[in-house]
Amino acid sequence: MAKEAKKELESAEERPAEEPEEEKEAAEEAEKPAEKVDEMEALRQELEKAKAQAAEYLEGWQRTQAEFANYKKRIEQERQELLKLANATLIAKLLPIMDDFERAFQTLPRSLARLTWIDGIALIHRRLQAILEAEGLTSIETEGQSFDPLLHEAVTYEEVEGYDDGQIIEEVQKGYKLHDRILRPALVRVAKKVEAKEKAEEKAKEEADRT
Repeated sequence: MAKEAKKELESAEERPAEEPEEEKEAAEEAEKPAEKVDEMEALRQELEKAKAQAAEYLEGWQRTQAEFANYKKRIEQERQELLKLANATLIAKLLPIMDDFERAFQTLPRSLARLTWIDGIALIHRRLQAILEAEGLTSIETEGQSFDPLLHEAVTYEEVEGYDDGQIIEEVQKGYKLHDRILRPALVRVAKKVEAKEKAEEKAKEEADRT
């Protein structure tokens, strides 16, 4: 009996002392906050990753939308340019008719000016002119202007009294612009410096100074 009690006592001493239940629960509770922190950090990282991906998708969508808008704008500009080019070709073919109308009215005898059928022709001319102007056709100014090689084409250079060097003397054929494009330059006579007269005046002045 004594031997059995002694063995139980020795085995009890050899076994590690069990932790009280309260301490065990406290240890478990202490471990839970650390697990929650790790879980929150993982969720935060997933959220940041999702935000970055969403921003990347948004940027790509915005870039695609801008490229498509630019494409539509470019296509519309090309369409407008083609339309203007087609109009320019047609209007250029109509300009000789406008010239014929203007020459006819400039040389019209006074005896025919008041006839009804002349009024009808004048009305046709005005309607044609209004249609072309509505398409963007404008005439190039020449009266009182200086010669501009971008707008005018000189048929003669003449020494004429009363005009500055390079000033337009007369319009031979009307020029036209279609919007900002030169459709046909104006044919003009251009004044040039009267050199002979100036040289004669200088010579006369020199002779007067000598005497």
